[in-house]
Amino acid sequence: MTVQPLASAQALASKAKTPFPGESDAYREARQALLAEEIEFRRHMTRVAEQRRALPPGPVIEKNYRFKDEQAFEVGLIDLFGEHDTLVTYFWMYGPQRERPCPMCTNWLGAVNGNAADIKQRVALKILGRSPVERQFLFAQERGWRDLNFIQTVGDDYANDLGLIDAKGGESPALVVFRKDGDKVRLFWSSEMTLEMADPGQDPRDAPDIASLWSILDLTPDGRGTDWYPKLSY
Repeated sequence: MTVQPLASAQALASKAKTPFPGESDAYREARQALLAEEIEFRRHMTRVAEQRRALPPGPVIEKNYRFKDEQAFEVGLIDLFGEHDTLVTYFWMYGPQRERPCPMCTNWLGAVNGNAADIKQRVALKILGRSPVERQFLFAQERGWRDLNFIQTVGDDYANDLGLIDAKGGESPALVVFRKDGDKVRLFWSSEMTLEMADPGQDPRDAPDIASLWSILDLTPDGRGTDWYPKLSY
């Protein structure tokens, strides 16, 4: 297949036009330079996604992790795939010691719920938590989440092996993607951007940022800020 060469980002950016009249020369020049960077960023994200898809087979999950599904039946990791070959999991911070879930996890899940029915056409999507599955569903009903499937981890082997519980019992979230390989399950990809990898003055986050909250705020004059975080209620 012949790969068509890409036009330069600058050449593509020169085709843009501000939709409202009255722009200054300084605004147009700066906006066109920014658009060229945005085009390059889009291309870089595309390359990253292609590189991710090209990962060689990950390690086989040897440990027999146990879970309780939506009906509170005990199942294994492979059972969470259903009819799909790919399983996307998000471990959220709602352990039994928490009176209420993590606000940031809640914010992210609220956005994912809006797309979950579509996502599940392509892959299995399961939300894992240490709290009893009934407790997780009660909170989901409170938030009006109808399309997320909550799963309870049986014991803490899964969370401990992923390093999600610290010495004081505090939790961390985890986004992990698994791939079915016959009767085995392999790791495909997991987020590995830890706190130590965050740049100065920034919270740890993936690239691209998976939280629509921050992606929207990044489009605004004040950005995401440095001292504001979502709450469970306002």
